[in-house]
Amino acid sequence: MMIRIVAAILFSALLALHYRLWISDSGMQEVWRLENAVAEQEQENAGLKERNRTLAAEVQDLKEGRTALEERARTDLGMVGLNETFFQVVPPQSAVDPESRPEQRTARADAG
Repeated sequence: MMIRIVAAILFSALLALHYRLWISDSGMQEVWRLENAVAEQEQENAGLKERNRTLAAEVQDLKEGRTALEERARTDLGMVGLNETFFQVVPPQSAVDPESRPEQRTARADAG
């Protein structure tokens, strides 16, 4: 009789431990969620490391090379170098789509 009571208590404890391990929020579900979060963070970190490497190479190129600095100034700031001529090609007015052309407003006097 005493063995059955001890066995029942041990079996109940085993069931309670398995419940905590597999079903409760602080068990394996939490472990799996944290593993997924770590994997996502590692993937994001890898992308950010690559971006940092690219930016570091660009910074190094800007510090050392004049051509990269000149290229950046031309594209971003519209720089024109010495002994260079800037030409802007404007399409003829008839080639411009009439819908994209700004409206011409004329002043009218109201005869009131």
